[in-house]
Amino acid sequence: MPGSRDQQEPLPPMPTDWRRALAVVAHPDDLEYGGAAAVADWTDGGREVVYVLATRGEAGIDTLAPAECAPVREAEQRAGAAAVGVSRVEFLDHRDGVVEYGPDLRRDIAAAIRRHRPELVVTLNHRDTWGGEGGGGAWNSPDHQAVGRAVLDAAADAGNRWIFPELLAEQGLEPWNGVRWVAVTGTTTPTHAADAGPGMERAVRSLMEHKAYLAALTDQDPEEYVRGFLTGYAQQAAARFGGRPAVLFEVFPR
Repeated sequence: MPGSRDQQEPLPPMPTDWRRALAVVAHPDDLEYGGAAAVADWTDGGREVVYVLATRGEAGIDTLAPAECAPVREAEQRAGAAAVGVSRVEFLDHRDGVVEYGPDLRRDIAAAIRRHRPELVVTLNHRDTWGGEGGGGAWNSPDHQAVGRAVLDAAADAGNRWIFPELLAEQGLEPWNGVRWVAVTGTTTPTHAADAGPGMERAVRSLMEHKAYLAALTDQDPEEYVRGFLTGYAQQAAARFGGRPAVLFEVFPR
């Protein structure tokens, strides 16, 4: 497709000249399905990473009512984050399954960016499908679309004092213009890659912490399922990263 990278073109490594990252996604487990290996390597290097979840994933397990499911999935997310060196996890409490793109979501994410003042912001595929700019592939969750698009916009909103002025007036959150990149994982149009090798074992442990979710998702042995999924995608990406297993990102400079 015009404007798309050749699928075999080598990818440069992710930027490393930063100290703080904020990862903003829709649901518990969104970061664990591919991004956690990179996060583990970043925290090993002394970088600070904070997770922000738009929902508590309360509509994600058919056999658990939302009121019962939410605390289970919150606890699993905190454990999964801890496995890759992330100690701070926040929830915005939008309703799972019906997250709406709009000013309320942008404001909540902009507030998180102002609170944590990251240089790098990470989110999940914001496009309609998992097939990239040219379409095709499975349809993406509307929550992923809404949150990903809101993150891209909120990175700019956070630095503009006249957008959501209540963040300063009511919460004392000064504008933050320090976001240098927004990096989207789960993309089929990557521009950069991160080495998945050093963090892969912790990434496997991180996703395996989502015990209740995995039990409802598959009858396969959890470790076999998780290891196969994560290493499979990392190995596919290796062809574009010097033969090294990788996590792929589409990076939008700010």
